[in-house]
Amino acid sequence: MEKNYFGITDTGRVRDNNEDTFIAEKTIGEQYIIACVIDGVGGYSGGEIAADIARKSILQHLSKPSGDFINLMKLAVIDADGRIMKEKQTVKAHENMACVITLALIDLNKNQFYYAHVGDTRLYLLRDKSLVKISKDQSFVGFMEDSGRLTEDQAMRHPKRNEINKALGFGVNLTAQDDYIETGQSPFLPGDMLLLCSDGLSDMVNKQDITDILIKNSSLEEKGAGLIEVANKNGGLDNITVVLVNNNNQALQHEA
Repeated sequence: MEKNYFGITDTGRVRDNNEDTFIAEKTIGEQYIIACVIDGVGGYSGGEIAADIARKSILQHLSKPSGDFINLMKLAVIDADGRIMKEKQTVKAHENMACVITLALIDLNKNQFYYAHVGDTRLYLLRDKSLVKISKDQSFVGFMEDSGRLTEDQAMRHPKRNEINKALGFGVNLTAQDDYIETGQSPFLPGDMLLLCSDGLSDMVNKQDITDILIKNSSLEEKGAGLIEVANKNGGLDNITVVLVNNNNQALQHEA
């Protein structure tokens, strides 16, 4: 049986290093899927280190999830933020590092997903060939786009599109600001697909072109590679990371 989750990252055509990382794997016991995209900020080795710190924290907290999943995911993100802040204060060369993150925990037994998000990485849900952005970009340009004041094309070309308002490592007390981490949950129906990505994809490839690739009759690996290819073809100005999760459960048949 084809694996129903896949992740891929690419340096792009301009950057020398890759500050993105991702998680696409099952939890211990294989009941849940962890999907996560992390985009490091800070240049040199700092962004890579911040992203790696966050990745390790997420895996430690979510490898055997139980209880309140939203709260568990928030605790994982808060812990990642604390570890990044400690590294920033300890190593002067890393004092400017930070990262943005989009995290999803998928329960296929209950056809449900849960998510936590900080920054401008993105979470999309594909249902019935329609792609819906679930997360909100925590940036001025993202707010303008989400509120309808900028079109997608205008936002993609805006000179301030990469200026973020929120990230891990910004020195904010996350436990005191309950709305700093965006969270939520939603049904994940048979046939649905989740896409998590860094802005290296969403700044380079518009929503319709992303949708066209996702609805093709192809494997998740082919879809992921196709998204990377188009992002690079359109310029590849940043690191590009994609995680895909498909709900391949059989839809329930109702008798007439």
